[in-house]
Amino acid sequence: MKQILWFRRDLRIDDNAILSNAKNEVLPIFIFDKSILSKLSVDDKRVSFIYNSVLKLKVILKTIGLDLAIFYGKPFEIIKNLKKDFDEVLCSVDFDEYSIKRDKEIEELIPMKRYIDSFIINPNEHLNSNNRPYRVFTPFYKSLNVITQSKRIDTFKRNKNLKKITFDYNVIPTLMQMNFKEQKLPIFLKKNAFTLLEEFGNKITSYKEDRDYFYKDASSNISVHLRFGLVSPKQIFNYVKSLNTKSSEFFIRELFWREFYNYILFHFPKSQNQNFNGLNIKWNENDLDFEKWCNGETGIPIIDAAMINLNNTGFMHNRLRMVVASFLTKNLFIDWKKGEFYFSKKLLDYEASSNIGSWQWSSSTGADATPYFRTFNPYIQSRKFDKEGYFIKSIIKEFSNIDSRLLHIENGVQSNLFNNYTNSIVDIKISRQRAIKKFKEAKNA
Repeated sequence: MKQILWFRRDLRIDDNAILSNAKNEVLPIFIFDKSILSKLSVDDKRVSFIYNSVLKLKVILKTIGLDLAIFYGKPFEIIKNLKKDFDEVLCSVDFDEYSIKRDKEIEELIPMKRYIDSFIINPNEHLNSNNRPYRVFTPFYKSLNVITQSKRIDTFKRNKNLKKITFDYNVIPTLMQMNFKEQKLPIFLKKNAFTLLEEFGNKITSYKEDRDYFYKDASSNISVHLRFGLVSPKQIFNYVKSLNTKSSEFFIRELFWREFYNYILFHFPKSQNQNFNGLNIKWNENDLDFEKWCNGETGIPIIDAAMINLNNTGFMHNRLRMVVASFLTKNLFIDWKKGEFYFSKKLLDYEASSNIGSWQWSSSTGADATPYFRTFNPYIQSRKFDKEGYFIKSIIKEFSNIDSRLLHIENGVQSNLFNNYTNSIVDIKISRQRAIKKFKEAKNA
């Protein structure tokens, strides 16, 4: 039997489902998908990261007697050209709309075996007592006690008897040929996943207390590596569990929020493009407000600093993601789908299920979402989690000599005569009341 091992978001050789389930002669491949890449900007940092990671995977595969054929094009056409020489394709499974459609078309060409590799649980399992999918995180999480309370999860063991199929596909496409420019990556992305895990392990005891303070370096920095499969969620689970701290359990719970959002997208695929709770909301269509939010020109220091940092680096702290999402959907009352789409273009660790789930949570339209009357006051958030304004001042340099107290007062910075900062585009109290009114109208419709 000859098999194509299609690496997608599993760019590693350990705890890898397709390397575990492959049988005899194999051709490992990676496809730079034109259908996806054509929608990205020429300076998208993720492409540089993935490109470098794929080249490293090729080198690693050679150390175990295999190799990696690298293609640029549409998966259907590439698999169509290869299928005559192979019996089946092995790959990990994705649950977003595009991936489902892509795999369904390819499966008409050649048999495909797909494995749960990017997540810990199979979303087909773990239904409630009525044999229906959970809609709320806590009972979902409790149903997984056998897994979450275990000290270790079994990982895939690589088949060491695989034979490489010699191939002629040895011309590696360059970034330039794919219409991208190589980008300078943040320092943490130059480290391998296990170095990042070890660094996180050294500070995990304070994680639960420090994680919301976005000026501190308390996060694991592992999300990009997890998103593209340089490390598996099982490997992260096992490492964090081995640390055996109170914060370890807290982190594991967060890891399963990722599982929950994937579970929701699997069982409720329409939630990718529709409000999960079915509310028909008449959102604000003010394109200028949305543009100012995107560009970090709202007149609210914490919102603007967060968005400017996202635009410059592709990174945003989780607390800040909730704050800017709440502001867009509640104070500006703009459709969460617009914010989700913008994040999809900017976030280094963008993952459809988690991003969609988080945006629906913030906008009070999703599974186990925040109540519609609860909003994040951006000034309270910045005062609570960055009292001295370290983060804001590091991003907006003209605030470096501003009294930090002004950063946490509505239009406080604007009261400084020596500062030319724009006025806030919305009144926080009035806009919150408007959102509550509109949500009530939608619920009563």
